[in-house]
Amino acid sequence: MIMILIFSVFPTIASLVLAFSNIRLRAGSYQVQFVGLRNFRKQFFGTEQFHFLGTFTSISLLGWMVTIASAASLIWWLYRYAKRDFTILGFIGRLITASMGFGLALLFSATLFSGNPFGTLGVTIFYVIVGCTIQFLIGLGLAVLCAQPIKGRTFFRVVFFIPLMITPIGIGYSFRMLADTTKGPFSPVWQWIGLGDFGWANHAWTARLFIVIGDSWQWIPFIFVILLAALENVSRDQVEAGQVDGASGWQVFKEIIWPQIAPVAATVMLIRTIEAFKLVDLPNIMTSGGPGIATESMTLHSFFAWRALNLGDSAAIAYLLLFVTVVLCVSFFNLLVLKRLRPA
Repeated sequence: MIMILIFSVFPTIASLVLAFSNIRLRAGSYQVQFVGLRNFRKQFFGTEQFHFLGTFTSISLLGWMVTIASAASLIWWLYRYAKRDFTILGFIGRLITASMGFGLALLFSATLFSGNPFGTLGVTIFYVIVGCTIQFLIGLGLAVLCAQPIKGRTFFRVVFFIPLMITPIGIGYSFRMLADTTKGPFSPVWQWIGLGDFGWANHAWTARLFIVIGDSWQWIPFIFVILLAALENVSRDQVEAGQVDGASGWQVFKEIIWPQIAPVAATVMLIRTIEAFKLVDLPNIMTSGGPGIATESMTLHSFFAWRALNLGDSAAIAYLLLFVTVVLCVSFFNLLVLKRLRPA
């Protein structure tokens, strides 16, 4: 209990105090000034808005279409819940989820769909959604493959697990070297396909893509191992009965295998989503957050602010990250996991 207080509770409280303060460090001393919500207002409306939310000029027609479609979908979702099994607590939770969803839709409409650059919030959401989706699909595919009675499956299980044992720093430097089109080991290949002069780190989307690839290479083994363990516990009698009845491989997976591994899949995705929000090693090592702030996650944003001794801004960004993570993960758990556990 004492260790929990020292390494968890006290730092959390201290960070909360910093988030509402302005810290001035001086030789041999420091000065703490309470500033209220100023550190948070800076991220949304002040000098740090472009850094956290992105640059807003005007929303394009496509952006407005996405915003209106998102708002209509969320209103319809709330209406269906209110008509079906309404509870005050459940409606409040869904209202918070809908508000967060609309805010993110508006953010992406003003940046991604309007040709404006992302801020660190948008970059972080991109890493979470795209990265976790790719990692889950590939991890599930490899787990299904290695669960089959094929030759060498033990060898492949070991090989697929290796990336999880490598440090993020090693992975970051390795992918930075592999992607180097001029001096890296694959530079002849890049030259052969006509990309010898292409600087992937100088373009926002290619830089983000390489970071997602490196992150996926690191975390696919984690999803693979968990889902493989779940597949090994699937009832073989039910699978064989479905095959005897003439069900196709897809039907067996959809109707028999997936319902049994779905709770494990939801849990592993919840864990992976929480970890994805904390991505900091790869963008720091591979691109240093560049070009500009195109690959800078919220965690890296907080780290850079801390390194510049802007402790109040750093703590405020950390708590904004905590809020976004908690809302999205609780919504995910409530909508996908608890829904399966409730009686019909």
